[in-house]
Amino acid sequence: MRFEHVGGVVCLGETMVMMVPAEPGPVHLVRTWHRAIGGAESNVACHLTRLGVDAAWVGAVGDDSFGLAVLDTIGGFGVDVSRVRVDPARPTGLYVKEASPHGSPVRYYRQGSAASGMGLEMIDRLDLREVKLVHVSGITAALSDSCLAMMRELLRRPRHGFKISFDLNWRPALWADRDPRVLRELADLSDIVLAGSDEAELVWGTGDPARLRMLLPGPASLVVKHGADGATLLEGGSTHFEPALKVEVVEPVGAGDAFAAGFLAATLAGETPSVRLRAGHLQAAAALLTAEDVGDPLPDDVTDPLLRADPRTWASARLEV
Repeated sequence: MRFEHVGGVVCLGETMVMMVPAEPGPVHLVRTWHRAIGGAESNVACHLTRLGVDAAWVGAVGDDSFGLAVLDTIGGFGVDVSRVRVDPARPTGLYVKEASPHGSPVRYYRQGSAASGMGLEMIDRLDLREVKLVHVSGITAALSDSCLAMMRELLRRPRHGFKISFDLNWRPALWADRDPRVLRELADLSDIVLAGSDEAELVWGTGDPARLRMLLPGPASLVVKHGADGATLLEGGSTHFEPALKVEVVEPVGAGDAFAAGFLAATLAGETPSVRLRAGHLQAAAALLTAEDVGDPLPDDVTDPLLRADPRTWASARLEV
């Protein structure tokens, strides 16, 4: 499943280093850790390159080894990282995933991070003359006042030849001391909005697509994801629903970013609503089938027939490891 020659995409946001226990036992006794990275917007960029789309990630990292790890990892997917700011004073953000049989709580160490220092000057790094789409998320707006100001300025500027997509990406811990009501403002200024029905219920009081459309009349396209049930696209006065694929889930983390990339790539290619939603579901399935945020893509001989299959064939498909 590839969507080549559809124009460039730039994804703006924070990527952090992630530490996960590499041995069993109580977390406080773990001595060996696995180092990975994680960031919603850079995940989307990595998925887009896998789909044949030219993608760049723009953010800020510290002038440290973790920052180098972030750049090396994302760049290794073929994503352009040349416009990332390396901050000489602030560190790269860090989070720890405390895996245990009773759940996997995540501890963030991102206050004062390089990304939290992003502001209006970052908009020039996006090179808006050369892109077809800018992808952002609600996470960035919660990082600092300067990050929120950057988001507002980006969304309020006139757009010439490009669109802005906004993924809600609700992270309640980030909003403990901030006002989440700004998320509605930012979403309504965007061209494409993606949100899970469960997170929309928490943030905006409803996960119902029709009611969300009334709350967000601004975006040309509104995508509401219903988990394992499917996704709804509201666009041009019409509503389109596409059921999700049946998938043997290995790890759910990262599926939302993968869906966004598949949907956005197909949207840039001018595909039909059905194909665009299916592309999202197929890319999400690839993420669900692995413990990695950006795993190996599904083979073309699986994805290409399913993209345009009849409804019965699509509904009966099941993907397993």
